[in-house]
Amino acid sequence: MPQVQLPIFPESSTAITAELAFEQRAGRVYYFNGHLPVFTHAVEDLASFRMFTSQLIANGNASQSQVPRVFGVALITVKRSSKKLQTEGPAGFFAPAKPREGNTLNSERLKQAQALIDEGLSLPQVG
Repeated sequence: MPQVQLPIFPESSTAITAELAFEQRAGRVYYFNGHLPVFTHAVEDLASFRMFTSQLIANGNASQSQVPRVFGVALITVKRSSKKLQTEGPAGFFAPAKPREGNTLNSERLKQAQALIDEGLSLPQVG
């Protein structure tokens, strides 16, 4: 017959749910299921935090309302992280940001802009 494990957390930990807790020690965050550590990351490692809390939500171990309440983060951030986990998987949290493409003034566009200025248009109109 299976034996039920009591949720016994370290004294200095903070409960996330009745079964999960976390504790910060020496610059690291430790997550516990009962008395067993299940995950750890550096305090500054935001990507790992978002990935792990999103996995807790996806697996049904915590709700989207519990994570912001316990960790003091915005609900919209938790929702965005959960969506990222669904669409990109755990690797999406650690991928480098995609570079943005801006409007570049190459030599052809500079000539066009100068021609419009020479015609008497103002700078906002040329823009």
